[in-house]
Amino acid sequence: MNKCMERIYNGIVKENPTFVLMLGMCPTLAVTTTAVNGVGMGLSTTAVLVFSNLIISALRKIIPDRVRIPAYIVIVASLVTIVQLLLQAYVPSLYSSLGIFIPLIVVNCIILGRAEAYAAKNGPLESAFDGIGMGLGFTVGLTCIAIVREILGAGAVFGVAFIPEDFRITIFGLAPGAFFVLAGLTALQNKFKAPSATNGSVPRSNLACGGNCASCSGASCMSNHAALEVVREKAEAEAAAAKKAAAEKAAAAKKAAAGKAAAEKAAGQDAQAANKE
Repeated sequence: MNKCMERIYNGIVKENPTFVLMLGMCPTLAVTTTAVNGVGMGLSTTAVLVFSNLIISALRKIIPDRVRIPAYIVIVASLVTIVQLLLQAYVPSLYSSLGIFIPLIVVNCIILGRAEAYAAKNGPLESAFDGIGMGLGFTVGLTCIAIVREILGAGAVFGVAFIPEDFRITIFGLAPGAFFVLAGLTALQNKFKAPSATNGSVPRSNLACGGNCASCSGASCMSNHAALEVVREKAEAEAAAAKKAAAEKAAAAKKAAAGKAAAEKAAGQDAQAANKE
């Protein structure tokens, strides 16, 4: 259970999808005009994350490696369709506000990223909690941005107005306002040394390539990652062997020098004894 709690903490704080990993920026910037929209999109994504991680983890040994990405997309698309129909039936106002961004959850890089990076390699329970953590982290990120935008742009929080219309800054309710708020919150993270993608606090990948997928020239698949890991381990083993050989050579040279000095000293003593005789 400690590992499950760690996955939740990891998703909300250490690897928050919005503020640390900077993933899923399209819905983050598009739907956060109000806090209700931010919470609605975050919880919808959380539901898809939890069940997609659970199903993919349960089927990870059955899904062939060659078709795993299409299989993941089919699973996620089915879950998104269910969520979309439920929102349309029971929360039509939220469904209308979120619009096209509900079906676009299918291609949200957070969902496919967690499926590939975690659910495909771990058990169903841990994967489900990983989905909960990442989903709640995404919800927190969207809600924070939405609250700031709604206060500055509409003078309200969750639809409750408390700032007169003359003191509202309309641009924060428009598209540029999303960038301003995200930049401001990220600057605060950097100021207080909080984990962030922009202050170098995100740990580097253990892969031989460093995990820089943007400039990768190889196949972006688990087999390529595994090959890179083998290369990295081989390089580390060779470096350790070379270091050990250098240490042994230095020890042998030191021993030989000590032996030579002892022989010279003995020869000198013999010479002195012969002279005295």
